Amino acid sequence: MIAHLAKRLGYYALLLALAVVLSYVLSSLALSPRGYFEGRQPPPPPEAIDTQLTALGINDRTPLWERFGNWLGHALHGDLGRTLDPSDVGTEFGRRIGVSLRLLLAGTLLGTVGGVLLGTWGAVRQYRFSDRAVTLFAFLLLSTPTFLLAVLLKVGAIRTNQAVGHELITFTGEKTPGLTGSLPTLFGDRAVHLLLPTLAIALGTAAAYSRYQRGTMLDVLGSDFLRTARAKGLRRRTAVLRHGLRTALVPMSTFFAYGFLALFTGAAFTEKVFGWHGMGAWFVDAVGKGDINSVVTVNVFAAVMVLLAGFLADVLHAALDPRVRTS
Repeated sequence: MIAHLAKRLGYYALLLALAVVLSYVLSSLALSPRGYFEGRQPPPPPEAIDTQLTALGINDRTPLWERFGNWLGHALHGDLGRTLDPSDVGTEFGRRIGVSLRLLLAGTLLGTVGGVLLGTWGAVRQYRFSDRAVTLFAFLLLSTPTFLLAVLLKVGAIRTNQAVGHELITFTGEKTPGLTGSLPTLFGDRAVHLLLPTLAIALGTAAAYSRYQRGTMLDVLGSDFLRTARAKGLRRRTAVLRHGLRTALVPMSTFFAYGFLALFTGAAFTEKVFGWHGMGAWFVDAVGKGDINSVVTVNVFAAVMVLLAGFLADVLHAALDPRVRTS
């Protein structure tokens, strides 16, 4: 198992290097920081623009590979460059990463567990009313864009607040500005602000995972080894949970790795709707301004998160499938 995971880590290291190169090259070719400065009123002189772009290391009149070499040399020493504002990219990254990770980890955990449970329940109760209700609800969520789901949750919170006569659900930002008090008060305030953004991510995640889990679980329910377990005297619930669910989770672990990037993309829209200043909102703003250094940093962060999710999937796969541990 250790040799298998070490080999996978080697593959992921190569993929990360490729992701870094492609992120910088594609961002440099697609974005125009020069246009950001030229669009100011009044526009600065061309010489001043060149000086500013050169200081930031993103002058499009400098050869691309020279720019990339300079950026990479500084990045390996912890210097991710400066934004167009200008401010330090590393400082901005450190401020926003905690915001995004709180949102992503909470939404992912709830959505994954909920999706697996709903998919398993639907497969066990195939074609019953509960299965059809979960299927209908899942397809409604899957057909709703992430930003629209976030807006609908926001509208629902507004209607709820109006119905009860006071602000029961607070949904703008990650905390109430200027709020002071005890630790439980501050924690409760952050939890209330986290509720709707987490739901926006968790609901879409649960809907997608429930469909895949239902399909894999149906394949397992008709398998010979499960019938053998029942023939040996195991109750249906015990056989399904002990043998069937474990086998059905093997392909789900792989799906989790490749679905994490979609979660990160959805979080970008969720952050914008609810006013969270995380990595997703930063990425959207940086693309609009042509801020190459910020875009590359967010892309590399997303690549690292996807590869970490892939490695976690490999660990889960090895834990669930004995054949992987002995290969």
